[in-house]
Amino acid sequence: MAEELNIELKKPLDKMTAKELRQLAMDKIPQVVGASGMAKEELLASIKEALGITDGDEKRENPYREQVLALKRQIRELRAEKEALTKDKRKERDTARRKINKLKKRTRRLAAAS
Repeated sequence: MAEELNIELKKPLDKMTAKELRQLAMDKIPQVVGASGMAKEELLASIKEALGITDGDEKRENPYREQVLALKRQIRELRAEKEALTKDKRKERDTARRKINKLKKRTRRLAAAS
């Protein structure tokens, strides 16, 4: 069905208003019946179904999950070591703090890469 309908959209369907979606459905997608009485969520679902667009609502497993968990274990260990250090060992505390900071940044990057 999606091959039959070649529709040029000015913006993504999710960003369109209900009024714009109704107009699109009535003018260009004859498969959608009753568009004038539908709410935005119903319109989106029926238009996506007519165009053959599937939603990516299902959660994907992060491929870097094990690495992130290992890094977080390291962070917890470093925090414990940092707390154990006394105030007079400032250089070691700063080193541990910087290592923790770098590991946290790495975990964020891995989480965003998924």
